[in-house]
Amino acid sequence: RPDTMAAMSALPRALSTVPKVLRSKAVPALARPAVPIRQRQLSVRVQAGPAEVSAFSNEQKGAKDSFDYRVFFKQGSKTVSPWHEIPLYAGDGNLHYICEIPKETSAKMEVATGEECNPIKQDEKKGKLRFYPYNINWNYGLLPQTWEDPGHKDTQLDAAGDNDPVDVVEIGSGVHRQGGVYKVKPLGVYAMIDDGELDWKVIAISLDDPKAEVINDVADIEKHLPGELEAIKVWLSNYKRSEGKSLVRFGFDGRCLDRNSARRVIHETHELYDALKTGARPNDGGLSLI
Repeated sequence: RPDTMAAMSALPRALSTVPKVLRSKAVPALARPAVPIRQRQLSVRVQAGPAEVSAFSNEQKGAKDSFDYRVFFKQGSKTVSPWHEIPLYAGDGNLHYICEIPKETSAKMEVATGEECNPIKQDEKKGKLRFYPYNINWNYGLLPQTWEDPGHKDTQLDAAGDNDPVDVVEIGSGVHRQGGVYKVKPLGVYAMIDDGELDWKVIAISLDDPKAEVINDVADIEKHLPGELEAIKVWLSNYKRSEGKSLVRFGFDGRCLDRNSARRVIHETHELYDALKTGARPNDGGLSLI
């Protein structure tokens, strides 16, 4: 009947609005509440596609949420170090990054730079496993073969490195797998200074994200994901303050530096890593280089 046909023809238009309501990105980033993991219920897409590097797999040992839990990296049957044996550069100006903390989780996981083969483990403090006070809204990880040298002071910022690889905040819409290795495009970088130590935060996007083709620099983030950069900075500041720290600050007047600046930081920390790995710079920080 005519009225039935009209209703059916309107149905696709009505349904097409549903994803816009459900997408978390439809809510401005600064307005998204910080809620504990047990309260947060989001529909998220687990990403496993062309950006994930299939040459590497993981082996878990120990019970989750325990001091013994480890995520090791394998290439075939060989156990490898994600820090030392996964290349930094992925071609065409892109990078590899290792996901330590998947989006919308709260356990503070990190590559154990002081342990052989550098597995992922849960960070601990004062004899307790560490959790963020609220979920992280992005995928978080590190750039392999980079190092923030505590003996190298940045003259502009008057701060030296924190003895860790460079951190990555991946802003795509998908949820990455803990221990996954992904190809990303660097977009910008924050200079966070925590207790006087320089802790670079590279902002990147997965190559297979739907917005990857249109987001190439900091200005594009503001255009296509308005409020996202400020939300990242607020999140980093808030979680540090929740731990009783009041000395977190951001260099360059709190600005997220552009893509070219990020590439310079990555190049410099890659050279500092090379000096450490080859022995040109003494390993006096308790790091495992195997």
